Amino acid sequence: MEEIAPGIWHWTALHPRIEIRVSSYYLAAERVLIDPIAPDDGLDWFAEHGPPEHVLLTNRHHYRSSAEFAERYGVTVHCVREGMHEFTGGERVEPFDFGDALPGGVVAYAVGAICPDETALHIPARDALALADGAVRWEAGGSLAFVPDDLMDEPKKTKEGLREAYRRLAELDFHHLLLAHGEPFVGTGRGVLRDFAGPDASPA
Repeated sequence: MEEIAPGIWHWTALHPRIEIRVSSYYLAAERVLIDPIAPDDGLDWFAEHGPPEHVLLTNRHHYRSSAEFAERYGVTVHCVREGMHEFTGGERVEPFDFGDALPGGVVAYAVGAICPDETALHIPARDALALADGAVRWEAGGSLAFVPDDLMDEPKKTKEGLREAYRRLAELDFHHLLLAHGEPFVGTGRGVLRDFAGPDASPA
């Protein structure tokens, strides 16, 4: 567990299904988990640092270890309404809509393009923006990149849709970019996202 910026804790753990390490975050003062997977050392750390109360998902696929946190700490799990069809096995998940203010003062923004429930979470209190699956960072110290083409139905169209969404998001006020897949960009996130999105190529 590493406090990468004031109030933002980051860790990685092996995802049992996709067999790669993925990133999760805890907003300690807000008692909010983002895309949580159980740390390698288990859940005891959270009891010592203020137990979590809410889980926010950036898309439906990031439920990860939410059930374990719900069992241990009684957290409420939140997913955007467009992804609620995923939860048919008795999972207790509360829907939200894009634009809603969520626990911790977090605001949900639509990304779409790669899937209807692709969500960005703006965290003004922590000067951060969390992304889901559209953009990744494969290596520590590496650049932002798209997920592989074979994970997109129409790669060219999907990438343009993601760039358009990221251009809008880069207008928000934040400095830390929190990724579900890869190390976060601390302090430089807004510029990284703006450069990655590139200029608007639509006619004036």
